[in-house]
Amino acid sequence: MGPVIEITLGSGTPMTQDEKLFFKQLGARIAALRKDQSLTQVQLAEALGLTQQMVASYEVGRRRVPVSLLPQIAETLAVSLDELIGKKDVQPAKRGPAPKLQQQIERIQKLPKSRQRFVMEMLDTVLQQADR
Repeated sequence: MGPVIEITLGSGTPMTQDEKLFFKQLGARIAALRKDQSLTQVQLAEALGLTQQMVASYEVGRRRVPVSLLPQIAETLAVSLDELIGKKDVQPAKRGPAPKLQQQIERIQKLPKSRQRFVMEMLDTVLQQADR
């Protein structure tokens, strides 16, 4: 068995197994996204103001990517921060009416104005009664 190489954080403390795994996965995503954009390590390094060696170290998970660099990497690779860090199932918060209500509103909007007024009056009446 060869020598054990210990990966350390900037403060000199060794990375935990979870941190090693995270930075290896992050590096692999950076490499894949870079290749998707048809960029070389040199081109990405230039865009980020780094050396090619630093980019290579990030991509293999040998070095920890500074948090302050993540937004710039995401922007350069044309992805969201969530996508860059591998956050899955990122869905926008549900906003607005429920789908059925939205469909009904859209149907009402297609009615002639006189029918729309009638529906609005009916809704107003029902809502006033509910407030009592």
